[in-house]
Amino acid sequence: MSDQPTYITRWGLDEAAGFVAGAGPLDGLIFAIKDNIDLVGVPTTAGDPRRTSPAAASATAVQRLLEAGAAPVGKTNLDQYATGLVGTRSPYGACHSVYSPAHVSGGSSSGSAVAVASGEVDFALGTDTAGSGRVPAAFNGIVGLKPSRGLVSTTGVVPACRSLDCVTIFSRTVAQAARVLETMAAYDEADPYSRVLTQRPALITPVVAVPSGDLGLDPQHQVAWEATKADAARRFRTVSVDVTPFLEAARLLYEGPWVAERQLAFGDALDDDPAVDPTVRSIVAGATPASAVDAFRGLHRLAELDRATRQTWEVADVLLLPVTPTHPTLADVAADPVGANSALGRFTNMTNLLDLCAIAFAGTARGDGLPFGVQLLAPAGGDRLVSGLAARWLGETVPSEASVLSGRSVPGAGEERMVVAVAGAHLGGQPLNPDLVARGGVFLELTSTASDYRMYLVDGPLPRPGLTRVPGSAADGAAGSGGGLEVELWSLPIASVGGFLATIAAPLGLGPVELADGRTVTGFICSADGVDPTREITEYGGWRAWLGSR
Repeated sequence: MSDQPTYITRWGLDEAAGFVAGAGPLDGLIFAIKDNIDLVGVPTTAGDPRRTSPAAASATAVQRLLEAGAAPVGKTNLDQYATGLVGTRSPYGACHSVYSPAHVSGGSSSGSAVAVASGEVDFALGTDTAGSGRVPAAFNGIVGLKPSRGLVSTTGVVPACRSLDCVTIFSRTVAQAARVLETMAAYDEADPYSRVLTQRPALITPVVAVPSGDLGLDPQHQVAWEATKADAARRFRTVSVDVTPFLEAARLLYEGPWVAERQLAFGDALDDDPAVDPTVRSIVAGATPASAVDAFRGLHRLAELDRATRQTWEVADVLLLPVTPTHPTLADVAADPVGANSALGRFTNMTNLLDLCAIAFAGTARGDGLPFGVQLLAPAGGDRLVSGLAARWLGETVPSEASVLSGRSVPGAGEERMVVAVAGAHLGGQPLNPDLVARGGVFLELTSTASDYRMYLVDGPLPRPGLTRVPGSAADGAAGSGGGLEVELWSLPIASVGGFLATIAAPLGLGPVELADGRTVTGFICSADGVDPTREITEYGGWRAWLGSR
């Protein structure tokens, strides 16, 4: 990749600022850093060569990686001030896709994506305000993981739109990206936008929303999209939804008052100096100043659109979208710098405005050999969910659950605990899950029961399922490799089990549950006299799938 201006600064491991080899969880991995993220002792240019002062400290996210043993080997090229989705708006040169020297790499995290796709590093950090952590992943056939806002600290990141910015991860596998996110995610008192989010787990029986209607893709993208949708339908249960409110929200990012936030962040640097990219200057400094009235009008419209998008989350767990409608060439962008770039944000610009998380990865390749990127999106706190489904789609092992993502600590080694299988209202994201967490519950894994369990609707204060074993009865149509029903395993302090049991209303109780892999754990079971054969829901494969069907 020597023909590509991928790096702004590159060094050997012995020169890497702040790196100390050790036995951390990322020891032995090398990574690159988008040059709008601080690394101690190295200037953070944000694509502006006039910024020459070395950073006094590493960004919080970078520092956590250094302490985990990961070694930084360079700062990477980007669209200046992270304003662009093409990867061409840089005084250091334009990057191109690793698949084609004629096609753009995507941006603004251009160098980071190319460094990963070309095998120069194990992973790289980018940022994503409008899609900069996903468009370059799509154009280079790799994974781009955009966490929920505030899950990873942005302390030490040059802001684009400070209220929306996210640090993102590029990797060649979902598992690697999830492992890096586990390391970086932490609450940061120094970041006013930092927050702790209860995570939804990966699902065995997800419902995937697929857009209805024409998305306006170019012909090569359209063929790849149809094949990818068919692949999704073979793997998961899909439902058709209207994505119009999502797409309208996307237009607000640059057509609404949020451009003013870029003016606040770096507008004073966009003077007539030749170092300033003229397209970045024209977009940000040349934008019509937004008034307070404009700002509130935009916020009110966003609230209306956010409410409209909730219809999707009432029927589906995740939304499947293309990452972009096309893959432009460098010549296309040169001919129409603003128009070509704007088209690329059609399916990504709304993600942070609507408080969603996302993961981009390669779908069915285009007929001309270029990659076709798709993305799974979910409401904030769905990071584990989208990563797990993407991993399964790509044939990877579902990433292990990260205690830091759930905002809970790993149980102490000396604490006596037991494993409990939950199947209904105590599942992650369900109404009674907070009670499980309050009693010290920690999520362990998603799995399924043996194949001869049945599930029935049970009366009570809340809708809930009853799990009953019927020996010799196969659960036709149920989920999981063993043909069983979806359950989550949680670790619970033994001292809290008695109080927990007291909250379980008959005909449910705790008893032995055999899992698809042969293990036996304690779990929720229903007594025989609580079963009504006319209310069986086994065919759905689990409680979440039944809820999604309503």
